[in-house]
Amino acid sequence: MSDQQPLRVLITGAASGLGAALARAWEDRGADVLRTDRAPADGILTLDITSDADWAAAREHVEQTWGGLDVLVNNAGIAGGGRLDVAGIDEWQRLVDINLLGAVRGTATFTPVFKRQGSGRVVNVASLAGLVHPAGMGGYNATKAAVVALTETTGHELAAHGVSAHVVCPSYFRTNLMAGVEGRDAALQQVMTKLVEDAPLGPDEIAAAVLDAIDAGTELIIPDEAARAAYQLKVTDRPSYDAVMRAQARKLDAVAE
Repeated sequence: MSDQQPLRVLITGAASGLGAALARAWEDRGADVLRTDRAPADGILTLDITSDADWAAAREHVEQTWGGLDVLVNNAGIAGGGRLDVAGIDEWQRLVDINLLGAVRGTATFTPVFKRQGSGRVVNVASLAGLVHPAGMGGYNATKAAVVALTETTGHELAAHGVSAHVVCPSYFRTNLMAGVEGRDAALQQVMTKLVEDAPLGPDEIAAAVLDAIDAGTELIIPDEAARAAYQLKVTDRPSYDAVMRAQARKLDAVAE
């Protein structure tokens, strides 16, 4: 990537939350940022990440406007999930189509551009749920874990073409993630909403940590201390990690009673 021109960055789900914070952070560093989101708005390119046609239009826009792309940020996603005997298969399918296949579609769309350039970065926003797996969140956990795997695969597959891949796995932070969440498991939604509302960090703090980590070449980005502590517990003391997760499962069942 050339130092002679601004970094060219496309971000999905950039109308609010972490996507908007990442856009601001990159712009503060002099980048040209294309904000995209499903809902039409001023300064936003309409991009439904479940639409192949929208992705093709986004690539055409990028190539006509910039001639190429330096950073693709697959940020758009939804919260959701539910206990195994409560959530419906339709809820699982929606999570897969948006959280996983949205990133697949984006990466597949711009891989030819990156190969042609011989450079690029793919940044996939997953979640701590991609690394540690609380009860009641099977669909969300599974799709975010799949995004972690997709990112590693992308990095290996495209390394010879000068392309790096990075996955972002934050814990809960203050955002509008729960807005518009629909699901059958009301107890899970209650618990998740409380965790988001009580989170100590906001999206701008997470975004700053993410950009610093990308600049350092970090591939697995765990941008906050709470997330790092939870992952470290799983890696270094599995019995204690399992005990914590099972205690959380009992608490979720108690909320549902």
